[in-house]
Formats: sequence, C-alpha cells, structure tokens
Amino acid sequence: MSIKPAPERKPGEGQGPFKKLFIKGATMIDGTGAPPRGPVNIIIEGNQIKDVKGGIESPPEDAQVIDANGMYVMPGFVDTHAHIGGEAQGTPAEYVYKLWMAHGVTTIREPGSGNGVDWTLSEKERSASNKIVAPRISAYIRPGMWERGAVRTQEEARDFVRWADTKGVNGFKLSSSDPHVLKALIDEANQRELGSAAHLEQTIVTRTNALDAARMGLGSLEHWYGLPEALYDDRLVQHYPADYNYTNEYDRFSRAGRLWKQAAALGSDKWNTVMNELLNLNFTLSPTLTIYEATRDVMRAREAEWHGTYTLPSLRDFFQPDPESHGSFFFDWTTADEVAWKENYKLWMAFLNEYKNRGGRVTTGSDSGFIYKLYGFGYIRELELLQESGFHPLEVIRSATMNGAELLSEENNIPMDFGVIRPNMLADLVLVGENPLHNFKTLYGTGTIKLNPETNKVERVGGVEYTIKDGIVYDAKELLSDVEQIVNDAKE
Repeated sequence: MSIKPAPERKPGEGQGPFKKLFIKGATMIDGTGAPPRGPVNIIIEGNQIKDVKGGIESPPEDAQVIDANGMYVMPGFVDTHAHIGGEAQGTPAEYVYKLWMAHGVTTIREPGSGNGVDWTLSEKERSASNKIVAPRISAYIRPGMWERGAVRTQEEARDFVRWADTKGVNGFKLSSSDPHVLKALIDEANQRELGSAAHLEQTIVTRTNALDAARMGLGSLEHWYGLPEALYDDRLVQHYPADYNYTNEYDRFSRAGRLWKQAAALGSDKWNTVMNELLNLNFTLSPTLTIYEATRDVMRAREAEWHGTYTLPSLRDFFQPDPESHGSFFFDWTTADEVAWKENYKLWMAFLNEYKNRGGRVTTGSDSGFIYKLYGFGYIRELELLQESGFHPLEVIRSATMNGAELLSEENNIPMDFGVIRPNMLADLVLVGENPLHNFKTLYGTGTIKLNPETNKVERVGGVEYTIKDGIVYDAKELLSDVEQIVNDAKE
C-alpha cells in the first residue's frame, strides 16, 4: 500500500514565480566552498537566476523585492538519500515534503520508491510542474519492482533496466543481488545513462564489497556497508558470533558497531590502496551518518525536542523498540553497544574526511523516517555530523549543495542546473537569518538558543526564513505551521 499523495498546491502556498524577483543585500554562501561575500543582490526571472551583483543597488521598479539585509543565502539543499515515508510510518506525502522544504531541501533522490514506481513517478512529475509543495524528485527504484518479480539472471537484469528506462526513472538502488546480476544491472544502467546507488547488505559483502561494486561502475555507496569489508587485510569475513542471526536486527546493528575496528588501520597501505582506487573510479559516498546516530546515544535521538510538536503519532509508534519493525532494534541496547558505535563513528568519519581531503565526492543524505530521525530535522543533523567528521562548514555546505547536484547530473548525463548560485542556474535558494557557518543548529526548524548581548537574555533564534524552489518563494515557518497542524489533527 502507498501513502497518500500530496494535495494540489493551494492558493497562497508559495508566491511566484515572478517576472522579476530581487533579493537585496544578502550575504551569499554560493555552494562551491568559496567564502561568504556580501552584500549581494540576486536577480531572478521566472525560475532562473539571471544575475548576481555585489554592492548596494536599487531594485528595478517592476521587481518583487525580498529585503535580505542581515540574512544569508545558500543554494537549495540536496538530500541524496530521502525516502518519502511509507504506510508503516503513516506519513502522508504532504507532511514529509513540507518538513523537507521547511528545512531548505529543494531536491531529493528517492532511493527505492517504496510507495511504488508509478506513485513516485507521478509525484516526481507533479513536483516538477510545481502542482504540489515538494522538492524536485530524482526517482530510483529497486530490482524486481515490475510485474515479472525478482531479477535473478543477467538477462532479466538487463530487461529490467530497459523496462525502467521506458518508465522514466532516474536510477536504481541495489542491495542484495548476486555479483553477476549486480554487474549486469550496473552496466545496463550506465549504458542508458541511469544512476546506481547501493546499500550492500551484509548477506552479499563477502562476494561484492564496495570496491568490487565501484569497479563494476556503481555510482555511489549509501551508508558504509561494504567499505570496511573492502579494507580487510587479515580476514575475509566479519567476525560474527556463533549465535548471530542477520534477520534479528539487534544482532545486525549491534555487530555492525564492531565492524570498522576489523578493517585495516587508518593510514595503512591497505587503507591507502583502497581509497586511491575509489578516488580514481570517481566513486561517490553518501554516508547518512545521521540515521545511525541513535546507536551512539539512543536517549538523545529518542528525546529530541522536535518530536513533541512535529512527529506524527504513527511515526512515533513506528520508532518504538519492536523486533518486527525495521530500525526499531533498541529493545536491549546496552552501554557497551553505544561505546562500540562511538568508536565505529570515529573510524568511519576519519575515512570520510580523508576521502574528501583527497578530492573524493561526499554528498549529504539523511535516510529519515527510521531510527528516531524526522524528515528535515535529520538532514540538518547530517550537516552537524559532517562537521564533526572534520569538514569545514563551507565544505559541509558544498556537500549539501554542489556535490549532490553534481552527482545527480552526472548519473543521468545532463547539465547541472542547480546546486550553486550562479547566473542561468535554477532559482533554488535558502534564506536564513542566522549565520549557518557559525552554528548549523540555527537551521533546525525549532532553531536554537543564543544569548542576546543587548538584553543579556537567552533567546531562541533560527530556522529557515524562506525556501525558494523554481523561483517560488515559500515561507518556511508557515510550512512548519502546516506540519504542526497535521500532527495536531492526528493526535485528536
């Protein structure tokens, strides 16, 4: 069963696009990693940026004006791992989309299209024409999502990719196919200029690790499964206890927290050899650090301050420990498990930072809707975790904007038309009142606390002010108010 599609965009939901829109006097963070500069004026015509000018300038008389003096402007954020929810979570599409848009996410890659191929492609088209309030959608599907069922041979793999191409999908999420089938899926996708991303399940990493898949031509690795296995130098198989059962999600995730310590040491010959080959293959990492963060401190994730106002009761129920629900494995989570995962993160983050430093592409994905992570809020937490990994805040923004746009454009061999603030790019922008480079917490819809030096009192500040997609200006706080109403209605 699919969740409820988004309703048609109502009058007043977003203003524009305008014949001319003049954003006046902002400080610009352009997405490339360049330092902020301002004041700048951004001239938008329809859905396209026409010019970016520095200094103080009067707007044209026929232009709609946003006075952005004291504000910061960035490209719209790209979430490269963004599920639109599902029946199990009880999350209508409007709820999910507005949470994303309220946090500045203007483009998503939907990895798997769990609500069905036709459903996702319909929402993709409706978003592209701005009939709904939603980020633009890059639709990836899983092998077997057709009337012929499972894909088990090379011939079936190629037939499936050809069929998917005629449907209009953007790419594929791969996970547990046998190596010869996986190779055929990736090869046919590359020939047809369709993307490929993989969550390599532990059931196949002994035969296809991340490096093996990259050699096949895989576009990006989701999470990190298969990467430590590529770094083994004294074993072939993860050290599983005798009573391990992959189907038991406590076993699966508790042992995953001990995995990076089994890989080659940081800076070793094996570490460098694997990293160098991945770099030469132009391989992209979409780590989704945020989705596993509860393993380090389950109480922090469970009690996040936004749950009370913005988390639907059905989603809150889905998050509760339950052996039958995916990602709800905290029914006997121990201090030792959290300590192991903290060590796991240190090594994982070290690899990511080094990969970035050597020129590798790291994008920003959230995988929200599981493990206490709420759409939008989970994405902002990913920015914080990339900074914890060693990324400079400008490198974090680059991962969240330009890098994601580059990946999606390269996967489909189309010109990159969003992700940086430049003339002739799409008018996808985020306007905020606080400096995100100083504190990413100010991007949360709930904001953060800050001392007002004039009053010597602590105030709550932040949140996105405006999200602009295709030249249409959305009041981010109004979008959050809509989400709050959806939650209140569900509670009643």
